[in-house]
Order: sequence, then structure tokens, then C-alpha cells
Amino acid sequence: MKAFTYQRADTATGAAAAAVKPSAKIIAGGTNLLDLMKLQVETPSTLIDINRLPLDKIDETPEGGLRIGALVRNSDLAADPRVRQRYGVLSRALLAGASAQLRNKATTGGNLLQRTRCYYFYDISKPCNKRSPGSGCAALAGFNRIHAILGTSDQCIATHPSDMAVAMRALDAKVETSNREGDTKVIPIAEFHRLPGRTPEIETSLKPGEIVTAVTLPPPPPGVQVYRKVRDRASYAFALVSVAAIVDSTRGRIRSARLAFGGLAHKPWRSPQAEQKLANASADTTTFDAAANAVLEGARGFGGNDFKIPLTRRTLHSVLAEMTRT
Repeated sequence: MKAFTYQRADTATGAAAAAVKPSAKIIAGGTNLLDLMKLQVETPSTLIDINRLPLDKIDETPEGGLRIGALVRNSDLAADPRVRQRYGVLSRALLAGASAQLRNKATTGGNLLQRTRCYYFYDISKPCNKRSPGSGCAALAGFNRIHAILGTSDQCIATHPSDMAVAMRALDAKVETSNREGDTKVIPIAEFHRLPGRTPEIETSLKPGEIVTAVTLPPPPPGVQVYRKVRDRASYAFALVSVAAIVDSTRGRIRSARLAFGGLAHKPWRSPQAEQKLANASADTTTFDAAANAVLEGARGFGGNDFKIPLTRRTLHSVLAEMTRT
């Protein structure tokens, strides 16, 4: 790990101002950043500790939703009675995401901003356009079992590792930010994470000197909520495929559905076309097939991850069958 300067921020504007420098990084729980620093994937000149900021509360909103501070720990968020009762998909995603020790340190804002677990991104001896733009993507012809099948480009086929973000995508969360002038902004989570395109090193819509302060959840949608995570081992591995599903159904018929997927793309993946196939439709194999076809439109494997295409189909079928069983 290379030497760095450490400073504590007392205000959000102060933290944002210090973070304007490209060589500066915000630190809260540090569960991802410190690993990257040890491997010299990240080599910040300055760490800005934001743990003193008053961003660790979960508050009711006038609309009937929740506002979650960026410093709320994953363990506290998963255990909050309001989250468990009204946003079960989020609580389950958080519990599936990491060990209790990590959940006690990891924060809401940091979870959204964690970086890919691509082997080549973590290995500084290998080319990686995300880590070193223009160097190439070793995963394209390398070991790509965990990599993306949707929204890829010839620059990058990495996936976003967060479970929490997948659930928040299904819930239509909004991300609140603040800059060094104290100006605030609200970004729909659908627009917060970016697909790789030609600039895989740009992972979110945050601007330099802009920090996450909170995430807002709207009132919970009707229906049953489920988070299903398929992984190589049960002990907190990252998702090969995950599904955050919210389905409102009765007597074998689906009224409405929301589907968000993890492990498939550079960002939490949602398919409006699949949701349209399920709306006001019979809960049967034909409908589930149509939804899966819509989700997988344009999907492409790269050899080692070809299995993700049928795995996604089977996982979605299983989730929908379970949720609509009467």
C-alpha cells in the first residue's frame, strides 16, 4: 500500500470540496476501497473520512417511503423493522450480500459505489480498460465465468457486484447527492450506474466533487417481494445471477411485476419489456418464457459465461412460479 494523507470531513460540502481532486478518495466503511489500495488498484494521495457526518439515520418520508442516510450500515438497514416489513427484497439482498462482519462496516453509499470483482481488474499486471483506459480487456478471451452477458462492449464485460443495488433498482430508489457548493441533486437509480460503452472507467453519473448523501425509497409497491441469488457457494460469493422480484398476483394471474437482475451486467439490470409481458397475464410457463426472452434479448456469452443465459432463464422461471403459486 502506498503512502497517503488522511483527513476527516466535518461537513458534506467540505468532503465534496476535498474530493474534487482526482487523486482523493472518500472512505466510510472501507470494505472495498482498502482491499483495492492493498493491491494498488487504487492509489489515492488523500483519504477523506466522512464517518463524522450526520448521514447515519433512516427516516420516514412524507410520501410514505424511507430516506436512508449514506452512512447507514448494511446490518442496520437489513435489520430495521420498517425495511423488513415493507421492503423485504432489500433486507434479503443485504443479508445475502456479505458476512455479518462486513455488513457491520459497509455503508449504503459505499455499497452503491463498490467496484467490480473482475479478476483482471484486481490484477495490476493484466490489461484492463477500467483500471487503465486503452490497455485492453483481458476478460474477453480470458477466464470470464463471472462476467456480463448483457450491456457489454468491446471495452469491458465486467459486472457490478452489489446485491443491495439490485433490490433498490427494483424498488425505483433515488440517490441524493451534494457538491462542494452545497447544491443537492436527486438521481434515479436507473441513471446512477453506467454501462461500459467506450468509457468503462466511468462507472456512475457522479461528477468530480459530488458525494452520495442518502438514498430514498418510494412507498412500497403492491405484491410479494423475493430476492434470489445463485452463486458458486453459499458462503457469501458474488452472484452468478440474482433476481429482485416484486410480483402482485392472485388466482394464477399476474397483475404487475418488477424484475431487476444482478450478475448479468455492468449495472443492476431491469427489463421493462419483461415486466410488460407479465402484466395482466396468466402465471404459466408460456408467460414466464416470454418474460425470460425479453430479459435475455441481446444476451451474449463469452465462452466461460455462456451458462449464464440458460441459468437466468431457469432462475426467473423458478422465482415466478414460487411467487405466483396459490
